[in-house]
Amino acid sequence: MHKARATEFELQIAADLQKWRSFVAIGELGSLTRAALFLNTNQSFLSRQVNALERECGARLFNRTGRGVELSDAGQRLFPRVKDLLERAQALEREIRADLREPVGTVTLGSLPSIGTILAGRLFAEVRSLLPGVNLKVLEGSSGQVEEWLTDARVDIAILYRYTPNLPEGEESLAIVDSYLIGPRGDAVTGGGEVPFARLDGLPFILPGAPNGLRTALDAGARQARIALAPVIEADSLPLQKQLSAQEGLYTVLPLHAVWQEVQEGKLQAARIVEPPFQRTVAMAFSKAKGPSRAVTAVAGHLVRIVGEMAQQGMWRS
Repeated sequence: MHKARATEFELQIAADLQKWRSFVAIGELGSLTRAALFLNTNQSFLSRQVNALERECGARLFNRTGRGVELSDAGQRLFPRVKDLLERAQALEREIRADLREPVGTVTLGSLPSIGTILAGRLFAEVRSLLPGVNLKVLEGSSGQVEEWLTDARVDIAILYRYTPNLPEGEESLAIVDSYLIGPRGDAVTGGGEVPFARLDGLPFILPGAPNGLRTALDAGARQARIALAPVIEADSLPLQKQLSAQEGLYTVLPLHAVWQEVQEGKLQAARIVEPPFQRTVAMAFSKAKGPSRAVTAVAGHLVRIVGEMAQQGMWRS
């Protein structure tokens, strides 16, 4: 079995960047005295640093002149490369300091299409405006895919549906969502606004195929109610579920926010499932392999607030 090992760096001459900072200052100012004033140190200290560098390099870096010092041939060859190294080191230091003060980096969000589409637009606008150092990446997939991405640390934050009252350890409940029976326009079953769970018996459904959280919960509820759920087609695609419900007279089970626009436009009807209510929890989970960075924590905070605002608008219950 291959054993992981750290990247090997062997730094000797370049180990002390402060000495090279002195080298650049002396080379630019042409004088140990002026460089000492600029660096707020003393001339004898700079002289010792230069002597140490020349011993380590095995070459003279400066030529002494009557007016001060000037770069030797070896010093001239090294000067632009050393200056570039110091500039990149300074940029890295600034980035590190900025990361400690404000969130920076890429945050990957994994979600189901039925809720990811609702949240992603507002989340992107807020991140772009309020977290300029953060890049947002959004992945959408089935519940199984999102779970896999979370386990493999491909996503930093996962938004999932849970169908049991007790959430897995480490997950946070964002909202409680009622499930609705979705049918075509003018449908009698969904026309009353509410429908008992037992009324789902024998309806022609388009439902996700197992394994799927919704399908598992529906099948368990059907067994308990002693009814038969009869999917005539299985499909994980949310657009296809809505399309076939509208055009072919099939039924599906979705949260209201997933069909909000279609219901408003009169293309679909939605009746809340009652007796008993069929509910799901919108849960937020973090990658355990990575641990939340400042950027992840900041994005999660915006998610919580956005979900709360949507609850006030009637999209779901907080």
